[in-house]
Amino acid sequence: MSADSDASLRIRSGGLEGVLVIEPTVYRDDRGSFRELFKVDAFEVATGVLRQWPQDNYSSSRAGVLRGIHYQLDPPQGKLVTCPVGEIFDVAVDLRRSSETFGSWVGHILSEENGRQLWIPEGFGHGLLVLSEVADVLYKVTAVHNPEAYHSLAWDDPVLGIERLMINEVVSVDAGGSHGRFLVLAEAAAATATPLLDAGADVGRGLRLRR
Repeated sequence: MSADSDASLRIRSGGLEGVLVIEPTVYRDDRGSFRELFKVDAFEVATGVLRQWPQDNYSSSRAGVLRGIHYQLDPPQGKLVTCPVGEIFDVAVDLRRSSETFGSWVGHILSEENGRQLWIPEGFGHGLLVLSEVADVLYKVTAVHNPEAYHSLAWDDPVLGIERLMINEVVSVDAGGSHGRFLVLAEAAAATATPLLDAGADVGRGLRLRR
């Protein structure tokens, strides 16, 4: 995998193993702009990520709305996140079994202006905070949504310590459902041998913000 793998895509590490920042080429002229959001062959060659994509999701949110932190256990979901309108702070939390960075997070600004996408593999939690007046977000996912296996972590969990979510004004969070605490989740995983999580790993903090 390299930045030169496909002329239309630039790839760099997202800061945690498996997380990638993808920068499609944006063509601009006096009419506006054009970009390819996704082309499977180019994506696979540039990233080395080979997946099926059975579902696309779309959300539109106002300033200060926070969605997440979500994760799905059965089947686990990978997500390719794009923000074609507005600007978001997009977060991935490492929940992978035996990962050296279990409990760490990384955040990136995705926006209409920078055109970046974030690939978040299976085994991560995902959340976003809207920074602009309005933001539209597209998610390509590697598994169909399963509401019975879909869970949330508390965005303001002090163990995770996602500072950008804590210091910004959050005006609205997901309605309904429960938002678990990380240590409680880890203990439950140890008790039930949950395959996605591993309470035996050290809880680290990846306090990284990338523009």
